[in-house]
Amino acid sequence: MFLDRLQQTCLTQPEKVAVEVIEATVTTQRVTYGELEQTVLQTMAMLRAKGVTPGDRVALQLPKCLAFVYLHLAIMRLGAIALPLNPAYPARELAYFLEDAEVRLLFADRQVRDTVLPLLHHLPALHECIFVGCEGEDAFDRLLAPYQPADAVAVPLPTDPNATCLMIYTSGTTGRPKGAELTHGNLTANLASLHTAWGWRNDDVLLHVLPLFHIHGLLVALHGALYAGATTLLMTRFEPAHALDLLVKRPCSVFMAVPTIHRRLVDAPAAAGVSLRHMRLITSGSDRLPDDLFAQFEAHFGVRLLERYGMSEAGMILSNPLHGERRIGSVGLPLPGVEVRIVDPETEAPQPDNVVGEVQVRGANVCKGYWRQPEKTAAAFTPDGWFRTGDLGLREPDGYFTLKGRAKDLIISGGYNVYPPEVELALAEHPAVEASAVIGCPDVEWGEQVVAIVVQRAGAKVDEAALIAFCRARLAVYKAPRRVIFVDALPRNPLGKVQKAQLRSKFCG
Repeated sequence: MFLDRLQQTCLTQPEKVAVEVIEATVTTQRVTYGELEQTVLQTMAMLRAKGVTPGDRVALQLPKCLAFVYLHLAIMRLGAIALPLNPAYPARELAYFLEDAEVRLLFADRQVRDTVLPLLHHLPALHECIFVGCEGEDAFDRLLAPYQPADAVAVPLPTDPNATCLMIYTSGTTGRPKGAELTHGNLTANLASLHTAWGWRNDDVLLHVLPLFHIHGLLVALHGALYAGATTLLMTRFEPAHALDLLVKRPCSVFMAVPTIHRRLVDAPAAAGVSLRHMRLITSGSDRLPDDLFAQFEAHFGVRLLERYGMSEAGMILSNPLHGERRIGSVGLPLPGVEVRIVDPETEAPQPDNVVGEVQVRGANVCKGYWRQPEKTAAAFTPDGWFRTGDLGLREPDGYFTLKGRAKDLIISGGYNVYPPEVELALAEHPAVEASAVIGCPDVEWGEQVVAIVVQRAGAKVDEAALIAFCRARLAVYKAPRRVIFVDALPRNPLGKVQKAQLRSKFCG
């Protein structure tokens, strides 16, 4: 499994650099695979001393730093379940995740102390909250100081591929977010598939510019490099000029990003005259890659982006080929070991080629279900084990798949999923809001921007800026509306359902 393979790399290549932390273009910390193994063992000893046992949920609400990496790997090696959380979550959202997962231990950044402390009295399952500062890692080093790697060296690696090791919260379009349970087997299957499809090599150098609390940055990028025994340059904050400098001068061989980041690279003044032809793999995911950006990136940098498709519940599913046609507008072919089909959304009968239907996936990469939500787990899978993605697409005769929209009005902004009901629930709490509908409108930089269409209560009054601020106090910033449009009434069908297609047609032009 993944952890066995990583441990083997640590033991056989202890001097090879595993991770470098990059501030701007300067390496501030460098960790070899041998050092990684020793610090993970030391972290495991600390976690055991704090009572963490197999199956316990341990949450990480930390910025991008080595402490996150050590904790994440140590949690999984102990047989516990890692729960990465966005550091930007406001108190209400954070409280929901901690309560729903019955988190035993929370590691949070010192900068969110004021957000976290008021929650602790309302979370009886939470035994301790530990505030860690990632600047220079001093606080984490002090936390580990009393413990020795030898205290955990005898702990066996997990052997059950069906045991949950990671929980990623993902919302449906109705209800509260639900925790997708990813197993050791899921992670390993997906990594092995990508290792084959993308040709990961031991001598690869990955420039990592994505968040670590997201499946893209954590499982696809970081885990991918560790699985290959490659070197990761962990860029703590993306800045186009610095990223381009690193891509060229290190030089890097692998880069993974979302369309928003690719757009910023193309538009950067520093991009003039830059060639990335030395790089063997640059991927794009987490959002639809616009056709114009696909062409512009190749024209600017001399390399064609590789677009792929995945989701929190199944990791990577489809990918354009490493060697072969990287088709514009397509998310490519099923990855090795992954089955993908298109079915009629109503009858679930398989659709012929070139006919749009729901995308369904089956394979060892697919999560085992949703945390303590058997009804939603049952609804997500067909009787014969196909996972219902809720996305629409078609299969071309030569096997390439093309997505044709996201079912149920999912918005993807800057690579992050935004589910309209969550935003609409927040808007409904404002006393001046009678009704609202949240839609995604095309945006050059973000892919889509969140737009709220609002009906105000009779006699009440609120302006756009105040309503946006109201939402930002209750939701992560990327979920809050960027625009608010006030209307007299929302268009509805005879059953009272809001017709969002009409809203998009009217306001997204």
